[in-house]
Amino acid sequence: MNKLIVFNSVSLDGFFVDMNGGIEWARTSTKDEEWDAFVESNARGEGVLLFGRITYELMKSYWPTPSAMKAFPAVAERMNNLPKIVFSRTLDTAEWKNTKIVKNALGTEIRRMKNESGNGMVILGSGIIVSQLTQERLIDEYQIVVIPTILGKGRTLFEGLQENLNLKLIHSRTFNNGNVFLRYVPKL
Repeated sequence: MNKLIVFNSVSLDGFFVDMNGGIEWARTSTKDEEWDAFVESNARGEGVLLFGRITYELMKSYWPTPSAMKAFPAVAERMNNLPKIVFSRTLDTAEWKNTKIVKNALGTEIRRMKNESGNGMVILGSGIIVSQLTQERLIDEYQIVVIPTILGKGRTLFEGLQENLNLKLIHSRTFNNGNVFLRYVPKL
């Protein structure tokens, strides 16, 4: 059975994108070798990357570029080579290597994918998808990095959630740059 994980960064005030939909704020300007090693090690994971259309377009505009390969070679290599699925009703073609477009009902498709064998699935960004799959109780683990930045306005990962979901903290780690990595699973 495939495990479904969310990996996202949020500001201290809980936004995953700023008021303009940007994520540049999540790139810390404080050099931290431990954080850099964590990011590189985390990128070595296997499995399938899942995106909504907006996040897919943002990621494909950066990771296949020479600047991404220069700045983050290990992360760029994994982002470009791992299999990717973009959930979109409007995209007809996927130009990024190893990408498949799925137009089926999100919950139905994720249930089917979770029942297959594999190395798991990771949702990056994609707040609308995270909110929908949280509502349907299909996410197995939430990996959240709190970035010590206050945005004031933006979008949360869980907009539109209709009922509470209680979580259990299973791991935390604080970095010298102020980032805090948190792993949660749904409480049973």
